[in-house]
Amino acid sequence: MPSDPRKDALRRGVLERRAALDAVIRAREDAARSQVLLRESAGIEAIAAYASRTTEPSTEAVLDAWWMRGAKVLLPLLRREPDWARYDGPGSLEPGWAGIPEPQGQSLGADALLDVELVVVPCLLVDRRGVRLGTGGGWYDRALVGRRPGTQVWALARESEVVDELPREPHDVHVDAVVTEAGFLRFT
Repeated sequence: MPSDPRKDALRRGVLERRAALDAVIRAREDAARSQVLLRESAGIEAIAAYASRTTEPSTEAVLDAWWMRGAKVLLPLLRREPDWARYDGPGSLEPGWAGIPEPQGQSLGADALLDVELVVVPCLLVDRRGVRLGTGGGWYDRALVGRRPGTQVWALARESEVVDELPREPHDVHVDAVVTEAGFLRFT
């Protein structure tokens, strides 16, 4: 499927801004965002999330906090078809496809998403309607159709990455909320 040139231009801009972000500001925003995410996800016992790369909103602290409180945490195994594996705590991830950290445990398949209450997804931008702009591979759009009805999907973003409107294509899966360093915004 050909990529929308508007989306490609938006992706390039976000990636450039993220690469230029000061490490101290990034760390401060990550800490604030993690506090919001942990507060909002309190009591949720089964979560699918992602292991962040350096310039993405960090998930490292929340993955460890969820794991330490005994939550079941699933992370993607980035293959052509969606797949998940269980997070086994600090130090258990190894570089996978494109250097993205992933678990080394048993593949659980796409159906593992049926057992979670919340899916936390990365994004480059998200709009106030819940349209999420990812990196362009469509992995999460394919994976999210396999979730149980009613399972919440939350995006992690910098506050400046929440915009009024994004281009939307029929295959785009909406998110229910966005977590930023400034707080939690649920979409209607």
